Order: sequence, then structure tokens, then C-alpha cells
Amino acid sequence: MKALVVLAHQKTEGSFCHALADLSVKTLASAGYDVTLKDLYAEKFDPILTQEELELTPEQVTGSIRAEIDQIMSADFYVVIHPNWWGMPPAILKGWIDRAIRQGFCYAFTADGPVRKLEGRKGVVFTTGNTPQDIEVNVNGDPLENLWKNIVFKTVGVDDFKRINFASVIMSTPQQRAEWLDQAKDLLEKMA
Repeated sequence: MKALVVLAHQKTEGSFCHALADLSVKTLASAGYDVTLKDLYAEKFDPILTQEELELTPEQVTGSIRAEIDQIMSADFYVVIHPNWWGMPPAILKGWIDRAIRQGFCYAFTADGPVRKLEGRKGVVFTTGNTPQDIEVNVNGDPLENLWKNIVFKTVGVDDFKRINFASVIMSTPQQRAEWLDQAKDLLEKMA
């Protein structure tokens, strides 16, 4: 079994997102997964999808983007970790979605509707934010829940999906962050 952990946080280390990534790697490895960690900022992932790349057929996609796609296609469990920026993931992660969760590989469109090519797999998204959760849900409509659950993972067939938003990070105490890490570990262990 393989797991892919994707981290998108601009700090090179020491953030709560990094703590969640470290926890995810350790927890899934302990559950028997072969885990790959992708730290998009550390890898300096290029988020720009060019028109030339967009026009490539699946057979023409090569190089580093093909390697990204191959990691996605071979994984059984996905964990995505990022801060909430204006109700969206950071641009580097949005660019990774655009370039790597690619039509023709992860999903396809047909006359009968979309073909979901990642069915039977699991997905977890951990987001962090500074907006209190009740405002995020009741005022903002929880846009990240909709993005990940209904737009990204549902499109590709990952229906076994959970998301936890940890907020407000800026106001949290070390004890609160430790409790959040326990919550994340419990979820990962249950889903693994």
C-alpha cells in the first residue's frame, strides 16, 4: 500500500502544517504504508500550467509532471495539508492540482459523464486557518470543504474522504495544538 502526503506551507520548517505532515508520514508508515512526502515549497514546484502543457495528450506528458501523476496514480491514500488563504489553498497547491491531478489520468470526460479513475482510495485533508471555525462555516460557507470533497476528490472517485480544519492557529496554545495532533492521528489511524 502506498500513501502520498502533499504539504503546501511556505515556511521551510516549524509550522503546524509541518507538524501535521510529520505526524501523517509517521502514522501511515506505522500502519504499513510506503509513504511519499511532497513538500511543494521545499521542492520549488512550478505551479504554472502553460497552454503548451495543457494541450499535451496523456501519451505526450513526460518528465517531472509525469512523475507527479505516476505518484498520484500509484497511491492508495492521499493526505493534503495546507493553510487556508482567502478560502483557497496556496497558489503552489492549486498549480499542483492543475498540473498533476490531470484529465486523462485521474479522471476523464465522456459522452456519458465523467470517468472517476481513483475509485476505492482514501483521502484526508488537513487545513489550518486563523478564522474561527464557526465563521468559516456559517459566514464563508466552508469553501475548502466544498473544494476538496465535492470538486477535487469526488471528481476523481475518492469518496472515502475526511477533512479537519484546525483554527484559529494564531490564537492556539501549545496544549491546543497537541490536542489537534492527537485528533489528526486518530483520524489517520481509523482510516488507514
